[in-house]
Amino acid sequence: MLTVKILGSGCANCKKLEAVAREAVSASRVEAEFVKVTDVKQIIAYDLMSTPGLVINEKLVSSGRIPTVAEVQGWLVSPATP
Repeated sequence: MLTVKILGSGCANCKKLEAVAREAVSASRVEAEFVKVTDVKQIIAYDLMSTPGLVINEKLVSSGRIPTVAEVQGWLVSPATP
């Protein structure tokens, strides 16, 4: 099972990112646990420059934008750097 983390304060963009990630997971038919990380110290630990951030299996794959469902699906298979 994959671990998908949404990094951010819970703003509108964070919610959009979570929706896109959930849609990608559903379309890819993989099992994933979603975790929302809102604590600033924990977010900084990922070396995130701007929120929202997306982490898959402890690897930061996106920051400061809302990726497409297709991009997230690609990262679910093979996480890449942002």
